[in-house]
Amino acid sequence: MKAVVLKQHGAIESLEYVTDFPDPKVIEGHVVIRVEATSFNYHDIFTVRGMPGIKVPMPMIIGLDIAGQILEVGPGVTGWKAGDRVLVNPLNKQKGLMGEMMHGGLAEKCLVAADQLIRMPDAVSFEQAAALPVAYGTAHRMIITHDTIKAGEKVLVLGASGGVGTGCVLLAKMLGAEVIACASSADKIQRLKDLGADHVINYKDTNFSKWAVEKFGKPQRRNYEGGVDVVINFTGGDTWAPTLKCVKRGGKILVCGATAGFDPKEDLRYIWSFELKVIGSNSFYDENLKALMELIEQGKMKPVIDEVLPLEKAAHGLKLIENREVFGKVIICP
Repeated sequence: MKAVVLKQHGAIESLEYVTDFPDPKVIEGHVVIRVEATSFNYHDIFTVRGMPGIKVPMPMIIGLDIAGQILEVGPGVTGWKAGDRVLVNPLNKQKGLMGEMMHGGLAEKCLVAADQLIRMPDAVSFEQAAALPVAYGTAHRMIITHDTIKAGEKVLVLGASGGVGTGCVLLAKMLGAEVIACASSADKIQRLKDLGADHVINYKDTNFSKWAVEKFGKPQRRNYEGGVDVVINFTGGDTWAPTLKCVKRGGKILVCGATAGFDPKEDLRYIWSFELKVIGSNSFYDENLKALMELIEQGKMKPVIDEVLPLEKAAHGLKLIENREVFGKVIICP
């Protein structure tokens, strides 16, 4: 079968498109699906580069987010049949993540454990479903499951143009928040406006923290005036210290990752002086993915998809993400 294979860690150019990778064989408790769509996440870049402490078995077909149709059902599998449309939760309970510990979605076919399957509503396309798991599922758990955003709150989203970011913007607006979206180019700024963001900031030429203070006032220690109610920060790095300075007393900082660095400079005085709440959120569950597909089915949300590319252009799509040249998700259709 056709597949995109990682044979050694390195640059994205090290990914190899092949046409003769062995087809997966069905085993007990599993199904083989025809991959109709898969989407990239920044995690795929980390997998290609290599991560300390994680030994990826080679060769590896990368790609966490997968949607497709069942081709073959293995022994012991009940409730599923050939032809069923499915979204895959990328976490395999025995082996770990798809595309990292076992073959993922950048191939024509994929072996999947039956307990990873989620039935897709007819009104949800394969491309929409494949956009959901890591990015939108993470955003949904961080915002909806943990109940962190209320109507009328001022919510500042860093990295708003990516997969998690666009998910956060859509969900925060759905909840009635006043959204401040940060991105790095005029094109992304305009697209965030079109998406419904109330305010937009180009962080390349504007300090987001100073902008928030000038717009909403300096946070006060003795009352609850000034600043924003919530900052969604999954970048970390140099954005962490400025984040602390623009959140109102009693406000929240939501964290689900650290794409720009996990060990930022910290100033604990802001945490206690302003009684800030730093709320971590890790991963997602089937309930998040099912809820997101229901929102799509009901017409309440539409995942933001930037590019839909064929399998042979997968490396190009991942490079676009590495260079932060995308708005929303990049989808690969094998």
